[in-house]
Amino acid sequence: MQDELNERIIVFSIHTAKITGEAIIKAVQQYLAAKKTLDSEIPHGKQTLKQLVRQNAGVSDIEVSSQNIKQFEAAAKKYGVDYAVKKQKSDQGMRYLVFFKGRDADAVTAALTEISSMKLHQKPSIKAMLAELKTQINPPEIKPELSLGQIKAAEKER
Repeated sequence: MQDELNERIIVFSIHTAKITGEAIIKAVQQYLAAKKTLDSEIPHGKQTLKQLVRQNAGVSDIEVSSQNIKQFEAAAKKYGVDYAVKKQKSDQGMRYLVFFKGRDADAVTAALTEISSMKLHQKPSIKAMLAELKTQINPPEIKPELSLGQIKAAEKER
């Protein structure tokens, strides 16, 4: 009786080990399949230059000023352009080079056209207008060396 029980326990443990080994193999296969599909996904929109070059679509670039970079990103998102931004220091300050796929050239042109039309129709800021008016107005000349008595005497002469 004890021998039969021992045999059944051994058979059960071997059977269980077989199942767990198969389960581990299936789990590893599923993990590798999921990783393969994640690697094969092509990123869209803003991405690194390395990811953009990996797509083998030919890369072109343009220079965008630091004032227009946010507007370009919004327009590129609107038109579905895949692009990468590279910041470079130069003598004039920061330069932004925007790299994009060659086949997205028409979409980039449309985005830049939209940005330029927004700039043309943009209202000037009130602060800028006030600063310009301040420079145009000549402040009255004040002579601090005159005393109060001299000012009164000059008024009497008039």
